[in-house]
Amino acid sequence: MARLNIVLYEPEIPSNTGNIGRTCVATGTRLHLIEPLGFRLNEKSIKRAGMDYWEHLDVTRYINYQDFLEKNPGAKIYMASTKAPRTYTDVSYEEDCYIMFGKESGGIPEEILLKNQETAIRIPMLDKIRSLNLSNSVAIVLYEALRQHNFDHMQLEGHLTRYDWK
Repeated sequence: MARLNIVLYEPEIPSNTGNIGRTCVATGTRLHLIEPLGFRLNEKSIKRAGMDYWEHLDVTRYINYQDFLEKNPGAKIYMASTKAPRTYTDVSYEEDCYIMFGKESGGIPEEILLKNQETAIRIPMLDKIRSLNLSNSVAIVLYEALRQHNFDHMQLEGHLTRYDWK
């Protein structure tokens, strides 16, 4: 069973983190939050974005990036950035890999990206905008990684039985 990990580096917008948490619950993905956070985890806006699922979320908080690295030694980390040379579909996501996204206002710091150029990935887009919404970006990349593992731990047929598809 492929377990994946989403890492948010200093997220700033509570509704994005709420949406990402909901996506992680829906996919059985672990969520890692690197502080400082731009909000409190008990804010109403997080609950409105889907954090009524928080009790079902496998989430770990870290005081900073160094703490994250120390507690996850040897982790294969893909860094999502608009500055990356490779697209997210050019990668074969390993079981138990980590996919890291930066804060909404500035992304992953350049010094971290420079040390991880070989695992930096991007979502293709026109140059008319700076970036996609963080929660949309997480969903796009996460579902590609899950697809590569044939959604092996997700029960796809269970939802179809609720409707008459004749």
